[in-house]
Amino acid sequence: MMLRELLKDKIPSNLLQYVPRSFDVIGSREKAVAIIEIPSELSGYEKIIAEGIMIIHRNVKSVLKKVGERKTEYRVREYELILGDPNTEVIHIEYGCKYLLDPMKVYFSPRESTERMRIVKKIYENEFIMLMFAGICPYGIMIAKHKPDIKKIVAIEINPYAYNYMIKNIVLNKVQDKIIPVLGDVRNKAEKWYGMCDRVIMPLPKGAYLFLDEAFQCLKEEGGIIHFYHWGHEEDLFSNAIKIIEKYGKKYGRRIEILEKRKVLPYAPRVYKIRVDFKVF
Repeated sequence: MMLRELLKDKIPSNLLQYVPRSFDVIGSREKAVAIIEIPSELSGYEKIIAEGIMIIHRNVKSVLKKVGERKTEYRVREYELILGDPNTEVIHIEYGCKYLLDPMKVYFSPRESTERMRIVKKIYENEFIMLMFAGICPYGIMIAKHKPDIKKIVAIEINPYAYNYMIKNIVLNKVQDKIIPVLGDVRNKAEKWYGMCDRVIMPLPKGAYLFLDEAFQCLKEEGGIIHFYHWGHEEDLFSNAIKIIEKYGKKYGRRIEILEKRKVLPYAPRVYKIRVDFKVF
């Protein structure tokens, strides 16, 4: 049943159009958290909407409302608990991987599961991988689980809450032999692996370009591949990202070949999270 249909007798008909058609559900069949964006037109109807979500999704034990943008270097969005259990820690499952997390403390998007698998399919055996902005480590764990022939993944994360969940998730998924978890700023921590990596993954749309110095220097002398995430306006998604990449190629005297350009997900009205894969020679 659709949420709007369920609520048609509880919310005035002229306001039903504002009830969101979609929302995120993070968790499992046993326990999940729903995250919803409620427009100002529906002020006062939040609990009714939350009750409707919990009727449709019996596994949802908490409903959170977005009340702010992602803030600080930890990239955590501000939420308000509308209804349900104040303990919002859950285990989310995707592609056979389990992720323990609390969305109130860390960034995690279930909408990016397909994108994570796209990256997994690009990995070759025996690769040494640098994973920046690793979060609770969904990219790293998915790679380690589905590509067990890789050499190592260095996963760097600055948010101590996310780092602690990363440690737990590495153990939960039994990939301790493949992932090196690192707490700290990429600027300070990545240099330990300069010149050692076959591939660098940069899954941060706003600000990843500020770390391209570290990404280029992490690659082996013979080069490698960088997955660069950025954002682009609908009318011209990739030009700015490619200009940035070419600028750094010139800076390091490296030849660049663009391998793939992909629109990943909506980021804001008419703005999208994008990915540009490029090879550095």
